Amino acid sequence: MNSQWIKHSWGVLAWFCGILFFLPVAWMFLTSLHSESDAATNPPSLAAPLTLDGYTEFFDSGAWPPLINSFSASIGSTIIVLLLAIPAAYALSIKPVEKWTDVLFFFLSTKMMPVVAALLPIYLIAQFAGMLDNISFLTLLYCSMNLPIAVWLMRSFLSEVPKEILEAASIDGAGLITILRRVVAPIAMPGIAATALICFIFSWNELLFARVLTGVVAGTAPVYLTGFVTSQGLFLAKVCAAAVVVSLPVLIAGFAAQDKLVQGLSLGAVK
Repeated sequence: MNSQWIKHSWGVLAWFCGILFFLPVAWMFLTSLHSESDAATNPPSLAAPLTLDGYTEFFDSGAWPPLINSFSASIGSTIIVLLLAIPAAYALSIKPVEKWTDVLFFFLSTKMMPVVAALLPIYLIAQFAGMLDNISFLTLLYCSMNLPIAVWLMRSFLSEVPKEILEAASIDGAGLITILRRVVAPIAMPGIAATALICFIFSWNELLFARVLTGVVAGTAPVYLTGFVTSQGLFLAKVCAAAVVVSLPVLIAGFAAQDKLVQGLSLGAVK
């Protein structure tokens, strides 16, 4: 009886937390469907007429280039990170190198430095190389930021691949590239999907470096979103519409990969 009550209590708590996290998102979406005058009322009116003016103004104000820049930097950096992280994780898990724990600690140590501390040196490097306001430089920067966490994640995923299968493929004459492409990748696909989604989310949401290193040409969606806060005031309906549009790619990617994401993040959790 006691355990049943505890079980129901956890269920109620989970629903409460879910609703608590969902309410701001629902409120943001509802506000995006109101006019500016209705969105600015205090308290807000739930019965106000709905309109798509906020979304129309958002796309008419030149939102496509920043969205395309975000897609280019996020998808491009994620692909490059996976191409580098999978062989590195293979070397650290299936074919361990000497002092592999030191290598992993080195990867992790690169994430310990505050981002602000690296901002000025990276800005000066970009300025010296003539790469300011360049989406290619931002893509490479996102690669360097996401590669350590990708190697850590992929190392834990690839360590679950049965070594007997790899030995059998090696005996049959398969080379390293063939083993990675035809043996390791299909088995570790849930882990690869989870790593790709996490890297994509980190790249898509990054604001600080994009704000400092880009301008008109290579500005990303989060940078463009901050431009709606002006000296004239905050246009709430338009800001909410922009926030909904900018959030959609991450939500769609997470929903599309939810099965593989759960499988990938649970690899190695239960023996």
